[in-house]
Amino acid sequence: MSDKKPLIILTGPTAVGKSALSVKLAKAIDGEIISADSMQVYRHMDIGSAKITHMEMEGIPHYLIDILEPSDDFNVVRFQTLAKEAIQHIYAKGKIPILAGGTGFYIQSVLYDIDFTETADDGPLREQLEEFVRKEGAEALFERLRRIDAKSCETLHPHNVKRVIRAIEFYEKTGGKRISEHNEREHGKESPYCFLYFVLHDERATLYERINKRVDTMLANGLVDEVMRLKDMGCDKSLVSMQGLGYKEILEYLDGACSLEDAVYRIKRDTRHFAKRQLTWFRRERDVTWISRQDFKTDAQILAHMLSLLSEKEIM
Repeated sequence: MSDKKPLIILTGPTAVGKSALSVKLAKAIDGEIISADSMQVYRHMDIGSAKITHMEMEGIPHYLIDILEPSDDFNVVRFQTLAKEAIQHIYAKGKIPILAGGTGFYIQSVLYDIDFTETADDGPLREQLEEFVRKEGAEALFERLRRIDAKSCETLHPHNVKRVIRAIEFYEKTGGKRISEHNEREHGKESPYCFLYFVLHDERATLYERINKRVDTMLANGLVDEVMRLKDMGCDKSLVSMQGLGYKEILEYLDGACSLEDAVYRIKRDTRHFAKRQLTWFRRERDVTWISRQDFKTDAQILAHMLSLLSEKEIM
């Protein structure tokens, strides 16, 4: 048995059913859950983030949910700090931490204890790059990154301005070192945990159908009203939180930039594209255990399979 402490990861594309399965897993192994999600961390943003409800938690403690205001910035460095604190808290209770969510970079930061000391924010440079985006646009910024670090562009979306800026900052601040090489080096490190990294996935057609239905449910549950309340609170597109899928599109609708029908169409389309990018990320990860929904009839069968693998590795 490893002398490293245990850590379980349950991830996969959006709408695949991670939250419900993570609760079942936590109940089975006396675990507690840390959310690896970039949106559920915000208060007042429940519907659009598909945030797990207290009833759905079934008494299992969840960390990193509802801890920030929408006006607060949240990034991988802050996530890593908070997640590591939660992990130690869970260990102190004699329980097993389960990192559950779909933000692959966040998961990687904890699993391999990635060092971000060289990527701390640079105020003046950050302001210059943000001004560049305002004047020239996100695509121009992305092309600027491509010229200095083409490999980073393979894993970044052109509109993920925050991470594109971080990659350019890293290059400028380190005198020409590429963040893709830094990340690859950090990712090559051995994990400080005895872990199992489960990736839950499903057939593409089934997953896309689940995504479309989820968006319809969000609308029926009051997504437009939720975004309207956020707008009344002073939240606008300049906030990181309001760049989340579902929020930026409805905000554009409320600002009169598009019809509701167009906003909903784009939410569904972009969420499907997001799920595809998530799967691309997880396929590049090492030491991953894939779990295909089509191989099992029920979540109970999936859970039994996971418990068997955890027992083999002596994690539970």
